[in-house]
Amino acid sequence: MNRRDFLAASAAATASPVLAQPERQPVTPAPAFPIVDTHQHLWDLQRFKLAWFNPATPEGKILGHNFLSPQYAEATRGVGVVKAVYMEVDVVPEQQQQEADFIVALCEARNTPTCAAVVSGRPNADGFAAYARQFRGHRYVKGIRQVLHVAGVNAAYFLDEKFVAGIKLLGELGLSFDLCVRPEELPDHIKLVDQCPNTRFILDHCGNGKLTHTMAERDRWRRDMAEMGKRKNVVGKVSGFIASAPARGKWTLDDLAPIVNHTLEVFGPDRVMFGGDWPVCLLGVEKYSDWAGALKAIVADRLADQQRKLFHDNAVRVYGI
Repeated sequence: MNRRDFLAASAAATASPVLAQPERQPVTPAPAFPIVDTHQHLWDLQRFKLAWFNPATPEGKILGHNFLSPQYAEATRGVGVVKAVYMEVDVVPEQQQQEADFIVALCEARNTPTCAAVVSGRPNADGFAAYARQFRGHRYVKGIRQVLHVAGVNAAYFLDEKFVAGIKLLGELGLSFDLCVRPEELPDHIKLVDQCPNTRFILDHCGNGKLTHTMAERDRWRRDMAEMGKRKNVVGKVSGFIASAPARGKWTLDDLAPIVNHTLEVFGPDRVMFGGDWPVCLLGVEKYSDWAGALKAIVADRLADQQRKLFHDNAVRVYGI
């Protein structure tokens, strides 16, 4: 089981009648807000080891290439991205410091949209405190993430006293923690959040609500997201879940809208942020602009200031960029 096996399972599953609709609804024009992409992945496979995908799989054939700043610039051309927050790519633990140094250097160069970063870390690891403390007040590093939907990670792991202590330390250091989780474990992550009231959490990918959820699974996700949304130290990131589409482009706006709208409603206009999740989003879309355009269309009827908060202002405030 690897970092993206929940996506691979979704792609292999038989789609429901709604999800199987081949037609995509036209994307309507939306106000041209500047965009802060809060979930930008970059990787150089000659430099970093990513053990979570197999290049021989259909998923790996899409993602098993170098994705760096020039490719990101091309992918986002015309979309309106003015700033990007790098999101760690789950390098092997021994390369975490190297990854952090790589992205800090990119931010310092100031010749790309990348201006901040959430770096990899293991809150229960020996040495985590010293590792995290180097980022107190850091100009570019704003938070830490450990992917929590992988084999060997469950509630006993992330509710362990040592893990919780690491998360509390992040709050003391002014750093956030990104929650990238299994949707069925949202109640357990609420327990983690409740133990760390002074740490800001970012819930990635709408809590990983899946386009292939059954009605019962969707109802459970809705209830759990509503409960998570009550926690004022949690920000919801509207990102990523489109990668759970049965195949590239096999979705409609009507498929996406319930996940987007519920996330926006339970977190409110001041605690939501847009994330591109490029290049992982390419598991569900042909190009970056398909995802960004779809989201713009879904929220087009919302107040203009709420749209701007989603795509730009909240990220600027949350990350101090």
